Amino acid sequence: MTSPSQAVAAGADSPGPDGAGPSSTRVENKSELVGRSPGQLMWIRFKRDRTGVISALIVLAFFAVALLAPLISKLYGKDAYTRYGQTIPGLLNDNGYPVKPNGGISSEYWFGLEPDLGRDVFMQLVYGIRTSLSLAIAITLLSVITAIVIGVAGGYIGGRTDYLLGRLTDLMMSFPNQLFFIAFTPVITALFVDPRDEMPTWMRACVLIYVMWLLGWMTLARLLRGQTLSLREREFVEAAKVAGTPPSRIIRKELLPNLVTPILVQSTYMLPNNVTAIAGLSFLGVGMLEPTPDWGRMFATGADVYQSDITYMFFPGGAMVIFILAFNLLGDSVRDAFDPKSGR
Repeated sequence: MTSPSQAVAAGADSPGPDGAGPSSTRVENKSELVGRSPGQLMWIRFKRDRTGVISALIVLAFFAVALLAPLISKLYGKDAYTRYGQTIPGLLNDNGYPVKPNGGISSEYWFGLEPDLGRDVFMQLVYGIRTSLSLAIAITLLSVITAIVIGVAGGYIGGRTDYLLGRLTDLMMSFPNQLFFIAFTPVITALFVDPRDEMPTWMRACVLIYVMWLLGWMTLARLLRGQTLSLREREFVEAAKVAGTPPSRIIRKELLPNLVTPILVQSTYMLPNNVTAIAGLSFLGVGMLEPTPDWGRMFATGADVYQSDITYMFFPGGAMVIFILAFNLLGDSVRDAFDPKSGR
């Protein structure tokens, strides 16, 4: 009589339907999965997520438009600064609105003309994407680097260092961000710019980056501190300490590779939030000013002219909604790809 263990062994040694070796297909598939790195497994899971792939393509399209804005302008034959409605007769009426319907949309002006100034809306939008993304990327990179330094250092070193860095984080989080953004720009202007002059564009951009970076790193720093507190008690970190590995190498080789997931996921949420904040400041008049193209200022113009030219608001509004939605969906997909157990 055959025992259950013998039956299982016999089944494992029996050839498959095609005459191949014992359960060869299952063994090969298992070996393929075992041989893949975490990054490869993450990429496989991400490619299976159609929403994530589509969102990634949309985000890449926005970045491509921002990067290739000068080339697009050359091919299109117009720029974001020339006031076509004021220099070419018949494009604007006496009240400054486009003569043609739907905001002046035509084969020559794809998205129409800006009311009053008569600039090309399509090029304003393209260069507005370039402005917003450039500032948002700089702010996000600085915020992530600061959060890594403060969060990981406090979590790993602990003790008095962790206490002081934690209190610094609490202090910075106590500032009301939007009010501080609005109030800080005039202060910088009064300190560094003559009252008779206007703040240069580069200085205004630096002020925006500095203020938003100063108040934008705390949430990620707290998250990384908590993750580091958990990781520093793990066996591989203890083994590295026993082996006499310097703390800087432990952080670089043992901790940071295990913090890639929260850093990457939070970055995909921080960047669109920074884009929205930049647009909000420009809408309020403390962000980028004329003649620099900017999404927020396009919103401000649209709010003034919507009763007579509702079409103008559609383009910056639609672009902003598509960009923010795509980036948020991309963040969800990246999180699920790194951690399939998290679920949506």
